[in-house]
Amino acid sequence: MKSYLTPLGSKADKDTVRRHNLSLVLRAVRDEGEAGEATRAGVSARVGLTRAAVSSLVEQLLDSGFVTESGKTFSGQAGRPGTALKVARTGPAGLGVEINIDYVSVCVVDLAGTGRVRQTEHLDNRGAPPEEVLARAARIAARTLDSAREQELSPVGTALALPGLVSGGSVRQAPNLGWNQVPAEELFADALAALRPGTAPLPVRSENEANLAALAELWFGGLGDVRSFLYLTGEIGVGGALVLNGELLRGAHGFAGEIGHVVVDPTGPECRCGSRGCLEQYAGQSALLRAAGIGEGAGGATGVMELERRAQAGDPVTLAAVADAGRMLGQVLSGAVNLFDPDAVVLGGIYRGLMPWLSPRADAELTDRVVSGLWSRGGGRLRASSVAGDAARGAAALVVQDVLADPVAYAGTAPVDA
Repeated sequence: MKSYLTPLGSKADKDTVRRHNLSLVLRAVRDEGEAGEATRAGVSARVGLTRAAVSSLVEQLLDSGFVTESGKTFSGQAGRPGTALKVARTGPAGLGVEINIDYVSVCVVDLAGTGRVRQTEHLDNRGAPPEEVLARAARIAARTLDSAREQELSPVGTALALPGLVSGGSVRQAPNLGWNQVPAEELFADALAALRPGTAPLPVRSENEANLAALAELWFGGLGDVRSFLYLTGEIGVGGALVLNGELLRGAHGFAGEIGHVVVDPTGPECRCGSRGCLEQYAGQSALLRAAGIGEGAGGATGVMELERRAQAGDPVTLAAVADAGRMLGQVLSGAVNLFDPDAVVLGGIYRGLMPWLSPRADAELTDRVVSGLWSRGGGRLRASSVAGDAARGAAALVVQDVLADPVAYAGTAPVDA
Protein backbone atom coordinates (compact mmCIF):
# COMPACT_ATOMS: atom_id res chain seq x y z
CA MET A 1 0.00 0.00 0.00
CA LYS A 2 1.38 3.41 -0.99
CA SER A 3 2.05 5.76 1.92
CA TYR A 4 1.18 9.46 1.67
CA LEU A 5 2.92 10.35 4.92
CA THR A 6 5.82 12.81 4.81
CA PRO A 7 9.12 11.40 6.15
CA LEU A 8 9.67 12.79 9.63
CA GLY A 9 13.46 12.99 9.67
CA SER A 10 15.55 13.08 12.82
CA LYS A 11 14.50 14.91 15.96
CA ALA A 12 16.00 18.30 16.72
CA ASP A 13 18.96 18.29 19.09
CA LYS A 14 19.92 21.10 21.49
CA ASP A 15 22.17 22.83 18.98
CA THR A 16 19.47 22.80 16.28
CA VAL A 17 16.88 24.22 18.66
CA ARG A 18 19.22 26.99 19.76
CA ARG A 19 20.08 27.91 16.17
CA HIS A 20 16.37 28.11 15.39
CA ASN A 21 15.73 30.30 18.41
CA LEU A 22 18.64 32.59 17.56
CA SER A 23 16.98 33.15 14.20
CA LEU A 24 13.64 33.84 15.90
CA VAL A 25 15.18 36.42 18.21
CA LEU A 26 17.24 38.12 15.49
CA ARG A 27 14.20 38.46 13.22
CA ALA A 28 12.12 39.72 16.13
CA VAL A 29 14.72 42.40 16.93
CA ARG A 30 14.65 43.49 13.30
CA ASP A 31 10.84 43.57 13.15
CA GLU A 32 10.41 45.30 16.51
CA GLY A 33 13.06 47.83 15.49
CA GLU A 34 11.05 48.73 12.39
CA ALA A 35 8.06 49.58 14.57
CA GLY A 36 10.02 51.43 17.26
CA GLU A 37 12.45 50.04 19.80
CA ALA A 38 13.09 46.39 20.56
CA THR A 39 13.76 45.21 24.11
CA ARG A 40 14.34 41.79 25.62
CA ALA A 41 10.88 41.90 27.15
CA GLY A 42 9.25 42.83 23.85
CA VAL A 43 11.12 40.13 21.98
CA SER A 44 10.16 37.59 24.65
CA ALA A 45 6.49 38.44 24.23
CA ARG A 46 6.76 38.29 20.44
CA VAL A 47 8.51 34.91 20.12
CA GLY A 48 7.01 33.12 23.14
CA LEU A 49 10.29 32.32 24.90
CA THR A 50 11.10 33.12 28.53
CA ARG A 51 12.93 36.37 29.25
CA ALA A 52 15.88 34.37 30.58
CA ALA A 53 16.10 32.38 27.35
CA VAL A 54 15.82 35.53 25.24
CA SER A 55 18.52 37.27 27.28
CA SER A 56 20.90 34.36 26.70
CA LEU A 57 20.20 34.41 22.97
CA VAL A 58 20.55 38.18 22.78
CA GLU A 59 23.94 37.97 24.51
CA GLN A 60 25.14 35.51 21.87
CA LEU A 61 23.88 37.78 19.09
CA LEU A 62 25.59 40.75 20.73
CA ASP A 63 28.86 38.84 21.08
CA SER A 64 28.68 37.76 17.43
CA GLY A 65 28.02 41.30 16.22
CA PHE A 66 24.54 40.79 14.78
CA VAL A 67 22.79 43.02 17.32
CA THR A 68 23.71 46.30 19.03
CA GLU A 69 22.49 47.67 22.34
CA SER A 70 22.08 51.25 23.46
CA GLY A 71 20.57 53.42 26.20
CA LYS A 72 17.50 52.72 28.24
CA THR A 73 13.96 52.45 26.99
CA PHE A 74 10.82 52.81 29.12
CA SER A 75 7.81 50.70 28.28
CA GLY A 76 5.40 52.46 30.66
CA GLN A 77 4.99 49.23 32.61
CA ALA A 78 6.30 48.26 36.03
CA GLY A 79 9.84 46.97 36.26
CA ARG A 80 13.30 48.12 35.34
CA PRO A 81 13.84 49.93 32.04
CA GLY A 82 15.31 47.79 29.28
CA THR A 83 18.05 48.51 26.79
CA ALA A 84 17.16 49.21 23.19
CA LEU A 85 18.19 46.49 20.74
CA LYS A 86 18.78 46.92 17.02
CA VAL A 87 20.24 44.78 14.28
CA ALA A 88 23.81 45.87 13.55
CA ARG A 89 24.50 48.34 10.75
CA THR A 90 27.83 46.64 10.08
CA GLY A 91 28.82 43.06 9.33
CA PRO A 92 26.86 40.60 7.18
CA ALA A 93 24.95 42.06 4.24
CA GLY A 94 23.54 41.03 0.88
CA LEU A 95 24.69 41.98 -2.62
CA GLY A 96 22.04 42.22 -5.32
CA VAL A 97 22.82 42.52 -9.03
CA GLU A 98 20.06 43.25 -11.54
CA ILE A 99 21.00 42.69 -15.17
CA ASN A 100 18.31 44.08 -17.40
CA ILE A 101 18.04 44.85 -21.09
CA ASP A 102 19.33 48.41 -20.92
CA TYR A 103 20.92 48.77 -17.50
CA VAL A 104 22.76 47.04 -14.68
CA SER A 105 21.97 47.98 -11.08
CA VAL A 106 23.86 46.75 -8.02
CA CYS A 107 23.03 47.35 -4.38
CA VAL A 108 24.03 46.28 -0.89
CA VAL A 109 21.41 45.78 1.82
CA ASP A 110 22.19 45.46 5.53
CA LEU A 111 20.48 43.19 8.08
CA ALA A 112 17.72 45.74 8.65
CA GLY A 113 16.88 45.68 4.95
CA THR A 114 18.25 49.19 4.42
CA GLY A 115 19.83 49.89 1.06
CA ARG A 116 23.31 51.16 1.89
CA VAL A 117 25.15 51.29 -1.46
CA ARG A 118 23.75 51.60 -4.99
CA GLN A 119 25.46 51.82 -8.36
CA THR A 120 23.58 51.80 -11.66
CA GLU A 121 24.89 52.01 -15.20
CA HIS A 122 22.68 52.36 -18.26
CA LEU A 123 24.02 49.92 -20.83
CA ASP A 124 22.38 48.43 -23.89
CA ASN A 125 22.99 44.73 -23.27
CA ARG A 126 21.13 43.53 -26.36
CA GLY A 127 23.34 41.73 -28.83
CA ALA A 128 26.36 41.69 -26.52
CA PRO A 129 27.84 38.26 -25.69
CA PRO A 130 26.57 37.01 -22.31
CA GLU A 131 30.16 36.73 -21.03
CA GLU A 132 30.70 40.42 -21.74
CA VAL A 133 27.44 41.51 -20.08
CA LEU A 134 28.15 39.46 -16.96
CA ALA A 135 31.73 40.75 -16.84
CA ARG A 136 30.39 44.32 -16.94
CA ALA A 137 28.05 43.50 -14.08
CA ALA A 138 30.92 41.97 -12.13
CA ARG A 139 32.98 45.15 -12.52
CA ILE A 140 30.13 47.26 -11.14
CA ALA A 141 29.64 44.73 -8.34
CA ALA A 142 33.36 44.88 -7.44
CA ARG A 143 33.18 48.66 -7.09
CA THR A 144 30.04 48.33 -4.98
CA LEU A 145 31.79 45.85 -2.69
CA ASP A 146 34.63 48.35 -2.21
CA SER A 147 32.11 50.98 -1.14
CA ALA A 148 30.41 48.51 1.20
CA ARG A 149 33.73 47.68 2.84
CA GLU A 150 34.22 51.38 3.61
CA GLN A 151 30.99 51.17 5.63
CA GLU A 152 32.20 48.00 7.43
CA LEU A 153 29.67 45.87 5.59
CA SER A 154 30.60 42.35 4.50
CA PRO A 155 28.24 40.92 1.87
CA VAL A 156 28.08 37.16 2.38
CA GLY A 157 26.57 36.28 -0.97
CA THR A 158 25.26 37.58 -4.27
CA ALA A 159 21.87 37.16 -5.91
CA LEU A 160 21.48 37.87 -9.62
CA ALA A 161 18.18 39.26 -10.89
CA LEU A 162 17.83 38.21 -14.51
CA PRO A 163 15.14 38.77 -17.17
CA GLY A 164 13.81 35.53 -18.58
CA LEU A 165 13.50 31.90 -17.59
CA VAL A 166 16.00 31.18 -14.82
CA SER A 167 16.67 27.69 -13.50
CA GLY A 168 19.59 25.82 -11.95
CA GLY A 169 21.95 28.77 -12.13
CA SER A 170 21.36 29.30 -15.85
CA VAL A 171 19.22 31.52 -18.02
CA ARG A 172 17.28 29.04 -20.06
CA GLN A 173 15.84 31.73 -22.30
CA ALA A 174 15.89 35.54 -22.23
CA PRO A 175 14.38 36.59 -25.58
CA ASN A 176 15.08 40.32 -25.27
CA LEU A 177 18.73 39.69 -24.46
CA GLY A 178 19.06 36.91 -27.02
CA TRP A 179 20.32 34.50 -24.34
CA ASN A 180 19.75 30.76 -24.43
CA GLN A 181 21.18 28.24 -21.97
CA VAL A 182 23.62 30.75 -20.43
CA PRO A 183 25.36 29.59 -17.19
CA ALA A 184 24.95 33.04 -15.65
CA GLU A 185 25.92 32.18 -12.07
CA GLU A 186 29.17 30.51 -13.11
CA LEU A 187 30.17 33.26 -15.55
CA PHE A 188 29.44 36.04 -13.07
CA ALA A 189 31.18 34.26 -10.17
CA ASP A 190 34.31 33.67 -12.27
CA ALA A 191 34.39 37.28 -13.46
CA LEU A 192 33.94 38.67 -9.94
CA ALA A 193 36.56 36.34 -8.46
CA ALA A 194 39.09 37.45 -11.11
CA LEU A 195 38.55 41.07 -10.04
CA ARG A 196 39.10 40.27 -6.35
CA PRO A 197 42.24 38.11 -6.10
CA GLY A 198 43.11 36.98 -2.61
CA THR A 199 39.53 37.21 -1.32
CA ALA A 200 37.13 34.38 -0.70
CA PRO A 201 34.67 33.94 -3.58
CA LEU A 202 31.11 34.97 -2.84
CA PRO A 203 28.36 32.37 -3.29
CA VAL A 204 26.12 33.32 -6.23
CA ARG A 205 22.47 32.47 -6.78
CA SER A 206 20.01 33.69 -9.40
CA GLU A 207 16.32 34.39 -9.80
CA ASN A 208 13.94 35.99 -12.28
CA GLU A 209 14.02 39.78 -11.93
CA ALA A 210 10.24 40.21 -11.68
CA ASN A 211 10.14 37.68 -8.84
CA LEU A 212 12.75 39.64 -6.93
CA ALA A 213 11.03 42.97 -7.58
CA ALA A 214 7.82 41.45 -6.21
CA LEU A 215 9.64 40.25 -3.09
CA ALA A 216 11.10 43.74 -2.61
CA GLU A 217 7.56 45.12 -2.84
CA LEU A 218 6.38 42.58 -0.28
CA TRP A 219 9.22 43.26 2.17
CA PHE A 220 9.76 47.01 1.71
CA GLY A 221 6.79 48.44 -0.19
CA GLY A 222 3.62 50.09 1.04
CA LEU A 223 1.28 47.13 0.72
CA GLY A 224 0.10 47.18 4.34
CA ASP A 225 -1.85 44.02 5.10
CA VAL A 226 -1.88 42.84 1.46
CA ARG A 227 -0.14 39.47 1.27
CA SER A 228 -1.49 38.20 -2.05
CA PHE A 229 -0.82 40.27 -5.15
CA LEU A 230 0.11 40.11 -8.80
CA TYR A 231 3.16 42.17 -9.70
CA LEU A 232 3.96 43.44 -13.18
CA THR A 233 7.15 45.18 -14.15
CA GLY A 234 7.28 47.10 -17.39
CA GLU A 235 10.68 47.41 -19.01
CA ILE A 236 11.62 46.60 -22.60
CA GLY A 237 9.91 43.31 -21.79
CA VAL A 238 6.99 42.78 -19.45
CA GLY A 239 7.66 40.57 -16.44
CA GLY A 240 5.27 39.24 -13.85
CA ALA A 241 5.27 37.55 -10.48
CA LEU A 242 2.59 36.24 -8.17
CA VAL A 243 2.77 36.36 -4.38
CA LEU A 244 0.15 34.32 -2.49
CA ASN A 245 -0.16 34.59 1.29
CA GLY A 246 3.32 36.11 1.49
CA GLU A 247 4.99 33.36 -0.56
CA LEU A 248 6.32 33.68 -4.09
CA LEU A 249 4.67 31.26 -6.54
CA ARG A 250 7.50 29.94 -8.70
CA GLY A 251 5.70 27.09 -10.45
CA ALA A 252 6.81 23.51 -10.95
CA HIS A 253 10.01 24.51 -12.79
CA GLY A 254 10.52 28.08 -11.56
CA PHE A 255 9.02 29.69 -14.66
CA ALA A 256 5.73 31.06 -13.32
CA GLY A 257 4.83 34.67 -14.02
CA GLU A 258 5.78 35.06 -17.70
CA ILE A 259 2.76 37.27 -18.30
CA GLY A 260 4.55 39.33 -20.94
CA HIS A 261 4.27 36.35 -23.27
CA VAL A 262 0.55 35.82 -22.85
CA VAL A 263 -0.84 36.07 -26.37
CA VAL A 264 -3.20 38.98 -26.91
CA ASP A 265 -3.61 38.47 -30.66
CA PRO A 266 -2.27 35.33 -32.38
CA THR A 267 -2.02 37.27 -35.66
CA GLY A 268 -0.21 40.20 -34.03
CA PRO A 269 3.43 41.27 -34.39
CA GLU A 270 6.17 38.71 -34.01
CA CYS A 271 7.74 38.55 -30.57
CA ARG A 272 11.36 37.77 -29.76
CA CYS A 273 10.17 34.63 -27.98
CA GLY A 274 9.06 33.21 -31.36
CA SER A 275 5.34 33.64 -30.83
CA ARG A 276 3.06 36.39 -32.15
CA GLY A 277 0.94 39.01 -30.47
CA CYS A 278 2.44 38.72 -26.96
CA LEU A 279 1.45 41.34 -24.39
CA GLU A 280 4.87 42.98 -24.42
CA GLN A 281 4.43 43.75 -28.13
CA TYR A 282 1.62 46.10 -27.08
CA ALA A 283 2.57 47.22 -23.58
CA GLY A 284 6.36 46.88 -23.36
CA GLN A 285 8.68 49.88 -23.39
CA SER A 286 9.66 49.59 -27.06
CA ALA A 287 6.05 49.21 -28.13
CA LEU A 288 4.97 52.25 -26.11
CA LEU A 289 7.75 54.45 -27.47
CA ARG A 290 7.00 53.34 -31.02
CA ALA A 291 3.26 53.98 -30.65
CA ALA A 292 3.95 57.42 -29.19
CA GLY A 293 6.23 58.31 -32.10
CA ILE A 294 9.40 58.42 -30.01
CA GLY A 295 12.32 57.10 -32.00
CA GLU A 296 14.46 54.12 -30.95
CA GLY A 297 17.38 56.53 -30.56
CA ALA A 298 15.65 57.90 -27.47
CA GLY A 299 15.29 54.48 -25.89
CA GLY A 300 16.00 53.53 -22.30
CA ALA A 301 15.57 56.04 -19.50
CA THR A 302 15.66 58.99 -21.91
CA GLY A 303 12.80 57.62 -23.97
CA VAL A 304 10.68 56.88 -20.90
CA MET A 305 11.26 60.41 -19.55
CA GLU A 306 10.16 61.83 -22.92
CA LEU A 307 7.09 59.59 -22.87
CA GLU A 308 6.11 60.88 -19.43
CA ARG A 309 6.82 64.49 -20.46
CA ARG A 310 4.54 64.21 -23.51
CA ALA A 311 1.81 62.55 -21.46
CA GLN A 312 1.96 65.35 -18.87
CA ALA A 313 1.76 67.89 -21.68
CA GLY A 314 -1.39 66.22 -22.99
CA ASP A 315 0.04 65.08 -26.33
CA PRO A 316 -2.88 63.18 -27.93
CA VAL A 317 -0.73 60.58 -29.72
CA THR A 318 1.11 59.73 -26.48
CA LEU A 319 -2.08 59.63 -24.43
CA ALA A 320 -3.68 57.28 -26.96
CA ALA A 321 -0.60 55.01 -26.96
CA VAL A 322 -0.53 54.77 -23.16
CA ALA A 323 -4.29 54.24 -22.95
CA ASP A 324 -4.13 51.42 -25.50
CA ALA A 325 -1.33 49.78 -23.50
CA GLY A 326 -3.49 50.10 -20.39
CA ARG A 327 -6.38 48.42 -22.17
CA MET A 328 -4.20 45.49 -23.21
CA LEU A 329 -2.77 45.20 -19.72
CA GLY A 330 -6.25 45.21 -18.20
CA GLN A 331 -7.45 42.45 -20.51
CA VAL A 332 -4.56 40.16 -19.65
CA LEU A 333 -4.57 41.06 -15.96
CA SER A 334 -8.27 40.29 -15.66
CA GLY A 335 -7.60 36.70 -16.72
CA ALA A 336 -4.87 36.39 -14.10
CA VAL A 337 -7.10 37.93 -11.42
CA ASN A 338 -9.90 35.51 -12.30
CA LEU A 339 -7.45 32.62 -12.06
CA PHE A 340 -5.63 33.52 -8.83
CA ASP A 341 -7.90 36.00 -6.97
CA PRO A 342 -5.17 38.30 -5.56
CA ASP A 343 -5.95 41.22 -3.26
CA ALA A 344 -4.17 43.70 -5.52
CA VAL A 345 -2.33 44.22 -8.79
CA VAL A 346 0.90 46.21 -8.50
CA LEU A 347 2.48 47.87 -11.53
CA GLY A 348 6.19 48.64 -11.43
CA GLY A 349 9.02 49.60 -13.77
CA ILE A 350 8.02 52.19 -16.37
CA TYR A 351 4.35 51.72 -15.47
CA ARG A 352 4.80 53.43 -12.12
CA GLY A 353 5.41 56.84 -13.70
CA LEU A 354 2.68 56.31 -16.30
CA MET A 355 -0.06 55.35 -13.83
CA PRO A 356 -2.15 58.57 -14.18
CA TRP A 357 -2.75 57.81 -17.88
CA LEU A 358 -2.33 54.02 -17.92
CA SER A 359 -4.45 52.94 -14.98
CA PRO A 360 -7.92 54.28 -15.97
CA ARG A 361 -8.18 51.99 -19.00
CA ALA A 362 -6.56 49.05 -17.20
CA ASP A 363 -8.86 49.51 -14.20
CA ALA A 364 -11.91 49.73 -16.47
CA GLU A 365 -11.01 46.44 -18.16
CA LEU A 366 -10.49 44.76 -14.79
CA THR A 367 -13.81 46.09 -13.50
CA ASP A 368 -15.66 44.78 -16.56
CA ARG A 369 -13.92 41.40 -16.77
CA VAL A 370 -13.26 40.18 -13.21
CA VAL A 371 -16.10 37.74 -12.60
CA SER A 372 -16.14 37.88 -8.80
CA GLY A 373 -17.61 41.37 -8.85
CA LEU A 374 -15.13 42.37 -6.16
CA TRP A 375 -13.19 44.65 -8.47
CA SER A 376 -14.53 48.20 -8.74
CA ARG A 377 -13.06 51.05 -10.74
CA GLY A 378 -10.97 53.31 -8.53
CA GLY A 379 -11.20 50.85 -5.63
CA GLY A 380 -7.46 50.94 -4.98
CA ARG A 381 -6.72 47.35 -5.93
CA LEU A 382 -4.72 48.48 -8.96
CA ARG A 383 -1.75 50.41 -7.61
CA ALA A 384 1.71 51.65 -8.47
CA SER A 385 4.71 49.96 -6.94
CA SER A 386 6.70 51.81 -4.32
CA VAL A 387 10.13 53.22 -5.12
CA ALA A 388 11.53 50.52 -2.78
CA GLY A 389 10.25 47.68 -4.94
CA ASP A 390 13.13 47.06 -7.33
CA ALA A 391 14.78 43.80 -8.30
CA ALA A 392 18.32 44.66 -7.17
CA ARG A 393 17.13 45.40 -3.65
CA GLY A 394 15.00 42.27 -3.63
CA ALA A 395 18.02 40.25 -4.72
CA ALA A 396 20.21 41.66 -1.95
CA ALA A 397 17.46 41.11 0.60
CA LEU A 398 17.16 37.49 -0.49
CA VAL A 399 20.75 36.98 0.68
CA VAL A 400 19.97 38.73 3.97
CA GLN A 401 17.06 36.35 4.50
CA ASP A 402 19.58 33.49 4.58
CA VAL A 403 21.53 35.26 7.34
CA LEU A 404 18.40 35.91 9.38
CA ALA A 405 17.35 32.28 8.97
CA ASP A 406 20.62 30.91 10.39
CA PRO A 407 22.89 33.59 11.94
CA VAL A 408 25.25 30.95 13.35
CA ALA A 409 26.29 30.02 9.81
CA TYR A 410 27.46 33.60 9.22
CA ALA A 411 28.84 34.46 12.65
CA GLY A 412 32.40 34.81 11.37
CA THR A 413 31.45 37.70 9.07
CA ALA A 414 30.17 40.03 11.80
CA PRO A 415 32.69 42.22 13.68
CA VAL A 416 32.47 41.57 17.41
CA ASP A 417 32.69 45.29 18.22
CA ALA A 418 29.80 46.18 15.88
